[in-house]
Amino acid sequence: MIIDFALQKYPFIIATVVSIIVFFILKRFTDSLVARIGTKAEFPKARTQLVKKYIDVLLGALLFLVLVSIWGVKPDQIFVFISSILTLVGVGFFAQWSILSNVTAGVILFFSFPFKIGDRIRIMDKDFPIEAEIKDISSFYTLLKTDSGENISVPNNLLLQKAIEIIK
Repeated sequence: MIIDFALQKYPFIIATVVSIIVFFILKRFTDSLVARIGTKAEFPKARTQLVKKYIDVLLGALLFLVLVSIWGVKPDQIFVFISSILTLVGVGFFAQWSILSNVTAGVILFFSFPFKIGDRIRIMDKDFPIEAEIKDISSFYTLLKTDSGENISVPNNLLLQKAIEIIK
């Protein structure tokens, strides 16, 4: 029974294996390319890792589409499935707008590069001013460490909304 299935689906299995191998080759190539560009441009390692994650997600989505088409799912079915998923994600993000705004702010911080890991900053907030060193910048938040040793997680959208002084 398993042998009959394998013989019947042999071309699909081979195409799937080839697609997965190509995915891993592309992933390795893009990861090394991003690492070289990041080193040459002297980007912090955390930022190059973030770009690698985004590219890996994009390649994973592309692999998913290729595998779905190999196994015979019709394009209109793929479109309905993807639009349904995007609708659910859109509703979820609308319900959680702060998540979307933090991701957007993280992308803006990544490309505008107003400060970097290791900089000392002062967040000008009249109710809760913060002076600390930037330890990490991720997609959703920035991790700060104060002189007293406190670790503070600040949402990225706050860093775009408040005035920031770079003390260095």
